[in-house]
Amino acid sequence: MPRFRKTWIFDLDNTLHDATPHIFPHINRSMTDYVQKHLGIERPAAERVRVDYWQRYGATLVGLMRHHDVDPNHFLFETHDFPELESMVVAARELRWTLRRLPGRKVVFSNSPIHYSEAVLDILGIGSMFQDIFCIERTGYRPKPDASGFLRLLRDHKLRATDCVMVEDNLDNLRTAKRLGMRTVWIDPTQRSPTWIDVKFRHLRNLPRSLARLS
Repeated sequence: MPRFRKTWIFDLDNTLHDATPHIFPHINRSMTDYVQKHLGIERPAAERVRVDYWQRYGATLVGLMRHHDVDPNHFLFETHDFPELESMVVAARELRWTLRRLPGRKVVFSNSPIHYSEAVLDILGIGSMFQDIFCIERTGYRPKPDASGFLRLLRDHKLRATDCVMVEDNLDNLRTAKRLGMRTVWIDPTQRSPTWIDVKFRHLRNLPRSLARLS
């Protein structure tokens, strides 16, 4: 088999760890709290605003910046404050073993802020396995699936999209990656697999066996 020369680009939440049980509910509550406080509205209305902006723009933050002139750094700090983060992170099975078996450079690309992403990777014990952590601050607060963040990452690392493999749980993000020319890996338990997905696995630990299909 020829040498594997691609760069792995990993999403963080629900890809490298399971954020659904504890972390996402905490973030959703914190974002609703933030909207309620800073817009001065009742909680049911704040919840509707949070969900509406997330659905329309891919992130609640984008809507708050666009319509309410919210400071993004303040929002991200307030909504990603986890006093007991270590007890909330659910590690993927055999995570370090899986990453060690993947040849090539590895980058984390997350819509989360850098302080949170670094903390999660530290808890998982895998921070040193990545060459960079490319978070929402470095996209100019234009989160995935906006192509702008992808292009900034490629530019900063002097990469061609065709030399990259995107590993994600989010289909919209993978569709952008595919349109740019990346190979795509979808981590998801369902049976369906859209045309813009090259490889699909239920569990991340199965990824090393896909090298030939992603070359």
